[in-house]
Amino acid sequence: MRQAIHHLNVRARARGLSEFTHEVAAFVHDTSIETGILTVFCRHTSASLLIQENADSSVQRDIERHFAMLAPEDPTRYEHDTEGPDDMPAHLRTALTQVQLSIPVEHGRMVLGTWQGIYLFEHRARPQGRDIVLHLIGE
Repeated sequence: MRQAIHHLNVRARARGLSEFTHEVAAFVHDTSIETGILTVFCRHTSASLLIQENADSSVQRDIERHFAMLAPEDPTRYEHDTEGPDDMPAHLRTALTQVQLSIPVEHGRMVLGTWQGIYLFEHRARPQGRDIVLHLIGE
């Protein structure tokens, strides 16, 4: 059994979903691990991870609009605003999604569906660099 770990810095262009599937696939390829399990972990409380459709960008826009309704930026709704009016809504969006993904690896490739991509879901108004940890264990 072997394992490999790597940190990616993913920088979103704006609030919303930013795909980084190719960077993760390159890491998996470089490890030469043929069969295993990949963990993708976001080390932040105001951004999250999604596996989502990557064929039609309207999916990402619809997801962002839906979350804007679920956790709107409204200073009258929240007590916590340490880093600004988007701070608490960002934490709520992360709580509703996930910061860790588990993806099987088979024949040296991630087992994703045809239209699936890995996304950073940035919840803050200003883009930030996010530390994403990749850990692959297998043979």
